[in-house]
Amino acid sequence: MHTISVNLPANSYNILISSGSLAQLGSEMKKLNLGKKVLLVSNPEIFAYYGQTCLKSLENAGFETYTHLIPPGEPHKTLQSIEQVYDTALENHLERSSTLVALGGGVIGDMTGFAAATWLRGVNFVQVPTSLLAMVDASIGGKTGVNHPQGKNLIGAFYQPKLVLIDPSVLKTLPEREFRAGMAEVIKYGIIWDADLFTKLENAEDIDSFSTIDRELLQTILVRSTQAKADVVSQDEKEAGLRAILNYGHTIGHAVESLTNYQQFVHGEAVAIGMVAAGKIATVMGLWTEEEAYRQERLIAKTKLPTKIPAELDINAILTTLQSDKKVKAGKVRFILPTSIGKVTISDRVTEEIIKNIRR
Repeated sequence: MHTISVNLPANSYNILISSGSLAQLGSEMKKLNLGKKVLLVSNPEIFAYYGQTCLKSLENAGFETYTHLIPPGEPHKTLQSIEQVYDTALENHLERSSTLVALGGGVIGDMTGFAAATWLRGVNFVQVPTSLLAMVDASIGGKTGVNHPQGKNLIGAFYQPKLVLIDPSVLKTLPEREFRAGMAEVIKYGIIWDADLFTKLENAEDIDSFSTIDRELLQTILVRSTQAKADVVSQDEKEAGLRAILNYGHTIGHAVESLTNYQQFVHGEAVAIGMVAAGKIATVMGLWTEEEAYRQERLIAKTKLPTKIPAELDINAILTTLQSDKKVKAGKVRFILPTSIGKVTISDRVTEEIIKNIRR
């Protein structure tokens, strides 16, 4: 079991990484002295694969378990879905000492965390991510929320889990498209924090599917990505400064998701498009070299992720959507831009003209 600590002033917790660890969920939660009642939130497909393993582990550890299933996908990441979680919590008399467990990808994790943050003004919360993207990014750091029709994750709260349990073996049932989407976030860590990780990905033979990726490399990816996220979150829990760099690729990425109604791209694909766009903006602004931008785009393409903003998206619509982004400050959109492989800066000096130029 590899343990990574997220050290925070009031809400520290551990990330546990171990193949086969789903069967240890109950015993690991028991160590934390959580309440007796547990509501496991998942989607039907993930629950069919792994739900019984988790429930058996929890029940063997003495927990009283209940389940709530939410249909998969961003279209269900709504306040209406959260209300249905509340209904199940109410029906089963969950108390403030009770725990919500998120078994699933980033969407399930975000929604379960938001429900935990707001039910009875806050109940315990545990993350059991089943997608690569959730393992390396969404399950760590306490960002929870749902989408608004006008933008992604505009409704939410910072709410830290008590535990993140990562079992790499569950990736065997993850669709290849979702595995690649997770690799977008891994590449992000290489750009913003860990140049050595970026180089390892460049030198690897296969990084686009669970079936072909080297297992030692996968372990390295999980450990170094989660460590990077833990390091950043430990220094800036609520995005007062440094943590904003984790949004690299997300500014234009979120606009692309929103303008395609969350139907055309999964989150990691949109982030990949956003990273390439940010790389081009940084090149135009003279922040890094064309060679570095090319290395980034080549690595993203190697992972078989999209690299271009869809031609049918109107650039003016993108500019309008950017104004509703959570990272707008004093009316200016803040971009995370690379200055070299492994380092980024935060800039509010990206003009509309520069953004329009990256489409030419």
